Amino acid sequence: MPGPIKVFVYADDPISQIGVASQLGSRADIAVIEDIDDAVVAVLVADDVDEQLLGVVAAIQRDGCPRVVMVVTRLDENALLQAVETGVAAVLRRNEAETDRLVEAVRAAAAGDGSVPADLLGRLLGRVGHLQRTVLAPRGLMLSGLTARETEVLRLIADGCDTAEIADRLCYSERTVKNVLHDVTSRLGLRNRSHAVAYAVREGLI
Repeated sequence: MPGPIKVFVYADDPISQIGVASQLGSRADIAVIEDIDDAVVAVLVADDVDEQLLGVVAAIQRDGCPRVVMVVTRLDENALLQAVETGVAAVLRRNEAETDRLVEAVRAAAAGDGSVPADLLGRLLGRVGHLQRTVLAPRGLMLSGLTARETEVLRLIADGCDTAEIADRLCYSERTVKNVLHDVTSRLGLRNRSHAVAYAVREGLI
């Protein structure tokens, strides 16, 4: 049976830090720790999503803790977008962060999931859709960062097709297929076609 989730708590004032640490520490499946190096999830508490807080997020991620839960006093659409862009897993308003809700967000982050306030989710999705329509689609890209052609090539590789078979199915030359794969591996820093397929599957791209 897995042990408790190790959580590091950071706040911009000591009272908030003690309060949130106490909330989380009351649950048997969560262990509040002081060393960020051992943390599975970091919980950051602040008034605003500002440059200072985003800098703390970046520092924590560099220290090897990519799963971050943010608890902030003031949160609007733009602040949420900034948080999401830095890779924050979950965002809660401070006045909504009662113990059960906070613990749920930590568990979700530890599992690789995320959560945002329901009233802002629709706006966030609207922003993402606008980005897809106005910026990515005109360049032939999807939100994954791959083109439709790149995605199809990776799907066929995952199905066991060799270069000649892919070229035949997609009506491309073999050189085109090789160029597509080279572009993907170079852009994403991948070693070979197997690594590219593994990456695409892991990221849910195919």
